[in-house]
Amino acid sequence: MTSPQPQLIIRNASVADTALLTDLGARTFAAAFAKDNTPEDMAAYLATNFNHQKVAAELTTPNATFFIAEVEQLAVGYAKVKNGEAPSCVTNNQAIELARLYILLEYFGKGVGAALMRHCLETAKQAGLQTIWLGVWENNHRAQAFYRKFGFQEVGEHIFQLGSDAQTDKIMERAL
Repeated sequence: MTSPQPQLIIRNASVADTALLTDLGARTFAAAFAKDNTPEDMAAYLATNFNHQKVAAELTTPNATFFIAEVEQLAVGYAKVKNGEAPSCVTNNQAIELARLYILLEYFGKGVGAALMRHCLETAKQAGLQTIWLGVWENNHRAQAFYRKFGFQEVGEHIFQLGSDAQTDKIMERAL
């Protein structure tokens, strides 16, 4: 007899989750990209983007929403969607950005990323938006394949600054 799968819960984050998202964000970003970047560039990016003040400010910004994925009350991933001006290559101005979608490595392949993606897509649809877009590092082929499974297509590129390293992100979008 197999044991039941632990239940995955996705909830909206609040300012009370600042410390959790600061830690989870830094850990998942470093796990995804540290091996491909210099320690100095990673340290600079993490210090600037995953500190208590910055995350607290992001959580209180009215144009951003964070979702936390939990398994047995353990935060195993998160996503952030953000309203704002889209790059000119995005084909619809009724768009929202999927600014972040990260999960702990030990939860890869367990449906957490897919559940977070479906939640973001449904939230955007319910808000009456027509397009969702994202930027993904040109060398992150696993993430690109994941996004393609959800119907995202490449429409352009932009520069993503990681410390002193100007990297190229592919911009991908999909209709909602």
